[in-house]
Amino acid sequence: MTVYNFSAGPAVLPKPVLEKVQAELLNYQSCGCSVLEMSHRSPEFEGILNKAEQDFRKILSIPSDYAVLFMQGGCSTQFSAVVYNLVVDLDKPVDYIVTGAWSKKAKEEAARLGLKVNATTKEALEFSKDPSFIYYCDNETVHGVEMPVDFVDKLPKNIPIVCDMSSNFMSRPFDVTKYSVIIGGAQKNIGPAGLTLVIVKKDLLGKFAQCPLKGPLMLDYKLMADQGSMYNTPPTFAIYVSGLCFEWVLAIGGIEKIAALNKAKSQVLYEGLQKYPSVFSFPVEEAYRSRMNVPFRILKDGKPNEELEKDFIKGAEKLGMICLAGHRSVGGIRASLYNALPIEAVEFLVQYAHSFALKQ
Repeated sequence: MTVYNFSAGPAVLPKPVLEKVQAELLNYQSCGCSVLEMSHRSPEFEGILNKAEQDFRKILSIPSDYAVLFMQGGCSTQFSAVVYNLVVDLDKPVDYIVTGAWSKKAKEEAARLGLKVNATTKEALEFSKDPSFIYYCDNETVHGVEMPVDFVDKLPKNIPIVCDMSSNFMSRPFDVTKYSVIIGGAQKNIGPAGLTLVIVKKDLLGKFAQCPLKGPLMLDYKLMADQGSMYNTPPTFAIYVSGLCFEWVLAIGGIEKIAALNKAKSQVLYEGLQKYPSVFSFPVEEAYRSRMNVPFRILKDGKPNEELEKDFIKGAEKLGMICLAGHRSVGGIRASLYNALPIEAVEFLVQYAHSFALKQ
């Protein structure tokens, strides 16, 4: 039985990547050891790291005046890191556009660190006069809210823009130069858990030393950039697998091809479920529905019914469709359609959903 993994992360990886990992696991390119055992200071790993950065830059057209950092701690650690690296005056506020669970947590971390936090919404967009930065999450994994790619154009041009792209990093093209800092965990579209990607404008490097709040050196963007992401032992295996995923993206046609595939997958699911509006409903308004994380509810007498949702998930699992339960904080169903998920998986899910609906 074919198994389709709809997990929100750690997520499905490309089959060709997993097969190459398997083939190279015991002996990477005849060097005599596995990447799992390899010194991060070895020529072999330096080659892996350099190639991964080059390919990542190529995929997203990252200019030379931006640094690419391979860090650890997940995007949750970056909630603090962006503060330490961008705030030099505690009297200045920081602005957070709260659109769901992760932007809310980022805002709460800034407040915990003692900053003056101004929270706004994607509808209101009411900003402080001179904030240290404006922060938003491009795709809220839990709630399935994704910003249109031109959303950044609605923001002030003279303020550093920080964007959490964990759930839609490398899923569509965007203009890197419109942002000051882009952060994201790898475990959605990029690679395995354990790696965090940071893209930061180089002229911002060095503010960590000026921040009145003294954070851990491991979160200093300049230090990490100066050390080539190897101030300490980096997440070597996660970088290796992510590098293979970058090669896979380039091999199938690059970011434009990936974007077209992701758009097609999300259209199949949204349009397929909309054929039965009395059974399936979407909690997110159409303009902000995510291509990556699609939450939906199953209705009975016009209201979400948890028992039917449990039956739906159990039936899906019997057919090989796993990890369809919604996040524990919101319930319902959630299908995550990351880069490596084939469109056949989405078509199979829609077919099952139709048969489920006809029985209600």
